[in-house]
Amino acid sequence: MYSLAFSILFVSFLLLTLVVRFWLASRHIRHVLANRAAVPPEFAEKIRLAAHQKAADYTVAKTKLGLLALLVNSAVLIGFTLLGGLQWLSIEVFKLAGPGMAYQLGLLVAFAAISGLLDLPFDYYKQFKLEQRFGFNKMSKALFFADMAKGLLLGAAIGLPLIWVVLTLMEKTGGLWWLYAWLVWSGFQLLMMVLFPSVIAPLFNKFTPLADESLKTRIEGLMRRVGFASKGLFVMDGSKRSAHGNAYFSGFGANKRIVFFDTLLARLAPQEIEAVLAHELGHFKLKHIVKRIGMMFAISLAFLALLGYLKNQLWFYTGLGVDPLLLAGQPNDAMALILFMLALPVFTFLLGPLTSLSSRKHEFEADAFAASHTDARDLVSALVKMYEDNASTLTPDPLHSAFYDSHPPASVRIRQLNLAPQ
Repeated sequence: MYSLAFSILFVSFLLLTLVVRFWLASRHIRHVLANRAAVPPEFAEKIRLAAHQKAADYTVAKTKLGLLALLVNSAVLIGFTLLGGLQWLSIEVFKLAGPGMAYQLGLLVAFAAISGLLDLPFDYYKQFKLEQRFGFNKMSKALFFADMAKGLLLGAAIGLPLIWVVLTLMEKTGGLWWLYAWLVWSGFQLLMMVLFPSVIAPLFNKFTPLADESLKTRIEGLMRRVGFASKGLFVMDGSKRSAHGNAYFSGFGANKRIVFFDTLLARLAPQEIEAVLAHELGHFKLKHIVKRIGMMFAISLAFLALLGYLKNQLWFYTGLGVDPLLLAGQPNDAMALILFMLALPVFTFLLGPLTSLSSRKHEFEADAFAASHTDARDLVSALVKMYEDNASTLTPDPLHSAFYDSHPPASVRIRQLNLAPQ
């Protein structure tokens, strides 16, 4: 009875999510196309009509591709769950691996491999068709597959030991396994923040010290004014993959470093680069990073506690098309992890605007911080160039943006900056 009710609830939320997402996408497409013919008045002197129309076409193309991927992924989700795909996969892996940890890890690897293969056509099309069509792709097919191979090897080297630890905790530490797993997961996340800048990121990109001495002096002056210490200023060869540009800082504690895409340095003036960096430093100085990490840890603890309950509920498995007693008493914690990962987004999608609301608040605060330490007009001009170069639409549908965009719409953000003291 409970399993049937859960199946109905799962399908109902999945259909609701599909309807809402299609509705939001159709609103977004209509809104962007309705405003395609003219640049918004506040940008009329800054952005060419051709660039505005390119951004509209790029946005519509990405949205349509996203809808196709959504349909396919939803069908795959039903296939894995209610149509018995995971049940079949579990049996086949058990035949090959036998009982124990080999089966558990094998099931997760098999599931990840199948999911990756199903995603591959969309990733390939996006990179070599959609991005190529709009002039953003700089990646060769050899580099695309080399990145994929590196990602798989890195995922196996890092992910498999972590999963082994989590599965061992699930099996051997009793009812509070989720608390111990959370402590391991939190420690792992912090370790990755420390290792990413100097160990992981260089596996995919080349990082060279910033050579422009005048720009370096300007940036170091900004960092002294705001009290930020870093391990260095670096330029990343983002242009070998994409024409998109950005800047960020990464790392944790004493391992922080500032990174500029080479495409960004080629496009922005020194004072604009300083303003963009001041925005990023604002996130650090206003403790947005710490707040986000704290929120991530709190949410992961809540979800692991929920999984700790669901893992022992028969209806959770049978309601999603799996017989948990399939292996005659052998642990099937890997199946619990997979089912939880598949079901969770279905039930949490409608909470998206809450996350976006918090993120947007942080963006406004970081903009205000930048305006207090640099000229707000420099940040405005930098943002306009970045919106144009990245073909980011200036006219998103407000409701679609509230669900999906972590940053405020361009017009709202720039209007707020124009109100800052000059």
